[in-house]
Amino acid sequence: MEFTLSALQFLTNLLIFLLGLGILAVIVMYIVDVTQTTHAVRRNFPVIGRFRYLFEDLGEFFRQYFFALDREEMPFNRAQRSWVYRSCKGVDSTVAFGSTLNLTPPGTPIFVNCPYPTLEADATRAHEVVIGPHAREPYAARSIFNVSAMSYGAISKPAVLALSNGSRMAGNWLNTGEGGVSPWHLEGGADLVFQIGTAKYGVRNEAGGIDDDKLREVAAHETVRMIELKLSQGAKPGKGGILPGEKVTEEIAKIRHIPAGTDSISPNRHPEINSAEDLLDMINHIRDVSGLPTGFKSVIGAYGWLDQLFHLIRERGIESAPDFITIDSGDGGTGAAPMSLIDNVGLPIKESLPLVVDKLKQYGLRDRIKVIASGKLINPAGAAWALCVGADFINSARGFMFALGCIQAMQCNKNTCPTGVTTHDKKLQRGLVPEDKAERVRKYSETMRKEIGIIAHSCGVPEPRGLRRFHCRIVQDDGRSIPLDELYPEVENAYA
Repeated sequence: MEFTLSALQFLTNLLIFLLGLGILAVIVMYIVDVTQTTHAVRRNFPVIGRFRYLFEDLGEFFRQYFFALDREEMPFNRAQRSWVYRSCKGVDSTVAFGSTLNLTPPGTPIFVNCPYPTLEADATRAHEVVIGPHAREPYAARSIFNVSAMSYGAISKPAVLALSNGSRMAGNWLNTGEGGVSPWHLEGGADLVFQIGTAKYGVRNEAGGIDDDKLREVAAHETVRMIELKLSQGAKPGKGGILPGEKVTEEIAKIRHIPAGTDSISPNRHPEINSAEDLLDMINHIRDVSGLPTGFKSVIGAYGWLDQLFHLIRERGIESAPDFITIDSGDGGTGAAPMSLIDNVGLPIKESLPLVVDKLKQYGLRDRIKVIASGKLINPAGAAWALCVGADFINSARGFMFALGCIQAMQCNKNTCPTGVTTHDKKLQRGLVPEDKAERVRKYSETMRKEIGIIAHSCGVPEPRGLRRFHCRIVQDDGRSIPLDELYPEVENAYA
């Protein structure tokens, strides 16, 4: 009995102490708030005004899970993410009762089914496409759907391992991003597209240019199959890559040939490239040194430079052309970028893709230069639309991030990603098990190809690259739809 009373007295004293401590903390916060001059809300409403910041942070998550409808969220809504989650887990991706997609907003694609769809027995897989016929080692690409550029550094070691192993199993390529080829890219055994950004990470010399010996070392890896020269990226055209210093570990610094712990900020363009002549010279130099198919990635804004480039190719000969062009959308993704660029600079893929395809046709270069479309194409309908317009391949980064377990927490620019995808915090990385997520990467890629094929078969073609512009209609302002080939008429080859 005496012990019980002593324990009760101790708990009572502890409670009084904590209460007093809490009151003291409130008094201190009150004094701080009413005397500070930076935050008006806290100055006028001391202590209580601090809850505003908590509610702002929580609002982002409450909207995602409780308040936003399935088709409302940005950049990807719940319906889009849910489809990826189901497909990568191999569970039933069918839905019941009816579509929740509003088909009336302008720009909505509607695919034109035919009365006699392709029988499953007559359906075929997308055929291999050879990229870089004039390179010493052309690449026969097997998959129409592939992993877009994500650097080791921007994403974690477990994420890279899962993407590489899953891509190998699915037969698609993995773009390394501008951060260089890491051991984890190579360990998985996937076909790799090595990206050279404006800082030349992985192949840079002391002056910041390309070191040919380092380029040969990269190209010597059996799984490195193509090289992509990055001119610009969808979320930040005109701005270089940004990797905060807290994410530049010793290992990442060694791969990139930069100091550890300091911000890794790429130049906003290649200093050596000032014209179409410089761009072609750089592409041909990389291809000659590496022996690999070489192309470039760009966001399209101004497009007169494309006319200059394609005209120059016709003068020099089509063997001088880039082997592919990756067109990134102005609403593409990133780990970190200024909001002014994310929101307002660069044409979206729905406008830029048909523009580039038509210019290639005009200059008689459509067969020579392959077209890769990138930018929010994470579901079958978006990918099928791109094939109708004229893309040869589709790249996705954020679709595969969802397959890895991304929940759109919007913390890619910090080291606090709760799913381990974009953090180098070992405790948070623990949640991403590469062996499990590699299977999800494989299933997502395979399901995407399967369902793109289903759309193609409904339109009456045996394989996805058989889709043409007349197979898709686009809703207009008056609510009616018109065929893509009427919106973007066929362009004649001026060099035929």
